[in-house]
Amino acid sequence: MDAVMHALADESRRTVLEILRDHPASAGELAEALPIARPGVSRHLRVLREAGLVDVRQDAQRRIYTLRPEALVEVDEWLGPYRRLWESRLDALHTEIARGKKARR
Repeated sequence: MDAVMHALADESRRTVLEILRDHPASAGELAEALPIARPGVSRHLRVLREAGLVDVRQDAQRRIYTLRPEALVEVDEWLGPYRRLWESRLDALHTEIARGKKARR
């Protein structure tokens, strides 16, 4: 999970993942979406591959990248207790708001 968290820590890599969430993309398409030089994009793609977040396949002269969402399962599981914490707090807030509306009637 450390490699995935490290990969997610960079804004450019998160941008790449957001693009790939919607559709596969070539390295060139990804490079056009980022405000950095192509060698930097290649380094980011290597980090994402090594973390297991993306797959790459050769299509003639192009490399096509796709998202591997299963690599995020462990992060999602780690976030579960924090999600439950916020859900319980938001539920309590909802209850208090409902009580306030009843008291004003």
